[in-house]
Amino acid sequence: MKLTTHFSLEEMTRSGVAISRKIENNPTDGDVERMRMLCENVLEPIRRRFGVTRISSGFRSPELNKAVGGAPASQHMRGEAADIHISDMETGMKIFDFVRRNLDFDQMLFEHAMSNGCRWLHISYTARRANRRMAATMEC
Repeated sequence: MKLTTHFSLEEMTRSGVAISRKIENNPTDGDVERMRMLCENVLEPIRRRFGVTRISSGFRSPELNKAVGGAPASQHMRGEAADIHISDMETGMKIFDFVRRNLDFDQMLFEHAMSNGCRWLHISYTARRANRRMAATMEC
């Protein structure tokens, strides 16, 4: 099922942890609609500007969120957040600045200090209230 031109429900719900631990990761219709809004308002503009955009973590069921150490009230569990794989710091900062300057978003965290060099941009969008436009870079 396509959520938008470049993003599918499958990629927004895919999880290696869920597969390996046999955890159900099935969104409700409301979660799917919130993922569609996230894709339309944030992920598609990023894709149009920067090219291929790989989602490393999208929707998470409560059980999956707990298994990956997610925040207890994580927006991932509502379909409002996604983590985007970032290939290098320069590209990551360009995407971070583009989103901060041009898009409506709720929260954006550039997380980039894992021992294996992995970097990702956590970004969320909500229609439940006005988006907070909170942006920060973090050492993990």
